[in-house]
Formats: sequence, structure tokens, C-alpha cells
Amino acid sequence: MYAWSAADAGKVKRIRRSGEVEVGPCDFKGNPTGEQVPATARLLDQADSDRVRSLIAKKYGVMGRLTLLGSRIRRGREGTVGIEIKASTRS
Repeated sequence: MYAWSAADAGKVKRIRRSGEVEVGPCDFKGNPTGEQVPATARLLDQADSDRVRSLIAKKYGVMGRLTLLGSRIRRGREGTVGIEIKASTRS
């Protein structure tokens, strides 16, 4: 699974520290709405982050492109980072 976030967000700082995350369903504000499962995450380099942005644009169409454009205006291209999330074997 791939995600994208502001490079200075708290979740990015936590991923830099340990890479251990929990993934699960949430509402629009990020409040959990179901079971969380353990996973590992890693931050992507610029080329892979660009690939994640293109995947988001492709999947979400006009809304994805508008979201990416707004982020680029606010933060610039280097102000966001792609995140790769994989299921974890930890329990």
C-alpha cells in the first residue's frame, strides 16, 4: 500500500524513528473506525515519491490531481513524501 504525506508531519517523523505503524479504517479526520493491524512503513526517495503521486492522480482522477496541485502550491514538490506500507509479521 502507498500513501503520501507532508514531509514534516508527525507520522513521517514516527516512521523515520521506527517504521512500525498500525493501519486500519478511519473517518475523514483520521479517527479510527475499526480494527488496527500492525505494519511496517518506509519513506520513499524523490523518484518513488513522484511515482506515488502519479498513482494517486491516476486512481482519483480530477480530485486526486486537484489535491496534488494544492499540496504542490502549499509545500512545493519536496514538501511531501511517499510512504510504502507493508503488512507486518510482528504481533
